[in-house]
Amino acid sequence: MSNNQVNFGYKEGSVEILKENEELNKNAGNEEFDPEKMIKEFEESSRNAGKIQAETLRKILEENASAEYLLEVGLNGRTDSESFKQCVPVVTHKDLEPYIQRIIKGETTPILTGKPFSSFSVSSGTTQGKRKFIPFNDQLFDNTTQVFLTTFAYRNREFPIKNGKALMLLYSSKPFLTEGGVPSATAATNVCGHRGYKDLLKKIRSQSCSPDEVICGSVFNQSLYCHLLCGLLSYNEIESIYSTFAHSIVQAFETFEQVWEDLCSDIRFGTLNDRVTDPNTRAAMSKLLKPNPDLADMITRKCSGLTNWYGLIPELFPNIKYVYGIMTGAMEPYIKQLRRYAGGVPLVCADYAASEGWIGANINPRSPPEEVTFAVIPNIGYYEFIPLNEGAEPKPVGLADVKLGEEYEIILTNFAGLYRYRLGDTVKVAGFHNSTPELKYVCRQNLMLCINIDKNTENDLQVAVEAASKLLVAEKVDLIDFTSHVDLTKEVGHYVIFWELSGEPDENVVKECCNCLDQSFVDMGYVSSRKAGMIGPLELRIVRKGTFNKILLHCLNMGNTPNQFKTPRYVGSNNMPIFEIVCDNVAKSYFSTAY
Repeated sequence: MSNNQVNFGYKEGSVEILKENEELNKNAGNEEFDPEKMIKEFEESSRNAGKIQAETLRKILEENASAEYLLEVGLNGRTDSESFKQCVPVVTHKDLEPYIQRIIKGETTPILTGKPFSSFSVSSGTTQGKRKFIPFNDQLFDNTTQVFLTTFAYRNREFPIKNGKALMLLYSSKPFLTEGGVPSATAATNVCGHRGYKDLLKKIRSQSCSPDEVICGSVFNQSLYCHLLCGLLSYNEIESIYSTFAHSIVQAFETFEQVWEDLCSDIRFGTLNDRVTDPNTRAAMSKLLKPNPDLADMITRKCSGLTNWYGLIPELFPNIKYVYGIMTGAMEPYIKQLRRYAGGVPLVCADYAASEGWIGANINPRSPPEEVTFAVIPNIGYYEFIPLNEGAEPKPVGLADVKLGEEYEIILTNFAGLYRYRLGDTVKVAGFHNSTPELKYVCRQNLMLCINIDKNTENDLQVAVEAASKLLVAEKVDLIDFTSHVDLTKEVGHYVIFWELSGEPDENVVKECCNCLDQSFVDMGYVSSRKAGMIGPLELRIVRKGTFNKILLHCLNMGNTPNQFKTPRYVGSNNMPIFEIVCDNVAKSYFSTAY
């Protein structure tokens, strides 16, 4: 059993894991990290991407040759790509569930991998309504390390940071054991709880200003409050702000707007207020808090001088270099709010990954989040691409065979038992870095607004919402969040869009928004079906303030963490609890008159 398994199997919670790993790291990872050497290594690998892909596949198949799954499909120890593609089918998580369930129940024979893996990463289940168990092992952590070091090296070229601190808005859940005793946690907890994590943070100069007890606090709102408090206490040392998703950063500073006076009071008197009840968190914060009326006065002056909180981040943290997190896909709608808080501070999009593994690195950190691309790292997994414009059953192509400007779905083979696994992401080849493709994330494929012959993706929905929400600007009202639904309860089905707004715009403006939404779905199947009356008028439902926060709290109560939470852009019958939340909080409803 690996050290990582011992940690997850025999410790009661995440704090103990992090503390033990900190002790381990005192005697490890002392060599100095050389960013330029890391860049040189990536540049060399990107020049020979096709060759390195073949070598990576060989390593994966050699290490796992004894796995039952690979023997069943007839690979029989072969490691070349042709045999691999002939024998191994393209699969989804559903296809692997029978094998994963056996591991969950405690079977220790080589089922998906040659050696038992250390734990499962558990997905949020926000969109599909069901959490997935995904194998995690030391090789995946090593991949994480390689990606983090590579992108930090490029990022630090553009935005050099010293040895300050980071306001890391991270939240670690408590690991649990499956019925067969396999440790399981969110992907973020698996990474944060790994014995190599503290050393990794030192190398990328991103040591958190918050103690472990805050990261691992039992109550999300209390941990968030304490993250903000720790950031203020270290205000002059903060050089970067990070969270997994842009949503978490926006939510943190929306919370700051509501609680900043309480934060100032805590700093002024050196005592933590009663909103924080978790005993471990309170004990850790009491060691940091000392009366500091001068700091409280300074924060008060800065907050009182802001207009609509624009530029809050650089006002609070004068040495901030950048704000960092995933800002593509479902996170793109939060960029506008994030820019308001960030002012002129650069927004740097984090790298391209899924719970199943890493795909690409952002090696152009000055790219605006809306234009960011990700260079595929050829030695951390084996990648294939299904062309999306070549008929009903297109043949997957390798990394070296993708074409500029074409869209693909990614197939991943990793070191943790996933072989030819469909990620369900649509990407576009936007360019090449040497010989490795640079991918632009387009959307998830599993969101499909469809009633008749219409097919609208997550990206189509976001384009429509962005166009319609521009009509709110004159009303000085912001769109807080949104999701969608297909209503088939009537003879003619129709699209339903749920919006939460920051204020109450004029009724006529909301009606215009509704019509604009309807007209912004330009898919010909939708347009023709609307004109023919085969799809009914689009419905815009305005929900009460706080509705999407209720969705977040529901997901947290299901065992998720804010780090992995993404607002579902579609809710349907497979996720009734979330559908009921939005429906129960509808304040007003409007139907389109566009057709």
